[in-house]
Amino acid sequence: MEIQIELRGVKLGVVEADGLRVVPVDLGLAKLMDDVSERKRGEFTLDSLAEAPAIRAVRAMFREWGMDPSKYRPSSEALLRRVVQGKGLFPVSNAVDICNLGSIETGWPYGCYDRSRIRPPIVLRYGAPREMYEGIGKKMWHLDGRPVLADLDGPFGSPISDSTRSMITESAREILVVIYVPDGAPDSGIDEAMERLRERFAQFAGASTARTLMCRL
Repeated sequence: MEIQIELRGVKLGVVEADGLRVVPVDLGLAKLMDDVSERKRGEFTLDSLAEAPAIRAVRAMFREWGMDPSKYRPSSEALLRRVVQGKGLFPVSNAVDICNLGSIETGWPYGCYDRSRIRPPIVLRYGAPREMYEGIGKKMWHLDGRPVLADLDGPFGSPISDSTRSMITESAREILVVIYVPDGAPDSGIDEAMERLRERFAQFAGASTARTLMCRL
């Protein structure tokens, strides 16, 4: 699915997977999450995490959009901070957990959406005045001047906090994943991250098919 980009400094990795079985927990995936989290705890402290190249690049991307990454923390940094503090990745479902795992491995924000709840075309743009949505785990999220993914029905996601409209539930069978990547990152790294998602959706969620695409300004 092609996504139009109106913001500078970013390119998108897009993965679509069909025929998934969304369940609360997959034991093999849970063990992998624990193993990766343990490795990240050994790799970073909270102080050193701020200096990690991927985190610095995402923060610079936010600043280019006019966002203060200390006030509006990228979702990937929020996940990594949780892991480094020893709190682990909070399990949601196999589909969402696969995305969160990829996010802490790369340091990039991942958005994971129920594709059946999205009406293309999709654009990555700034939120307009008075635009808002109900964020997952939040109350209303005001979007004016903030980076958002929007479809024909309006905004549904962002690299900070996604909406309940497009969230993954156990009824989801078609998944759309968007990886928000700083423009300076090598394409090979994005290809690797997308391929890892494709393999894990098949292994841990039974996806029958998956497609990948890279979008840029």
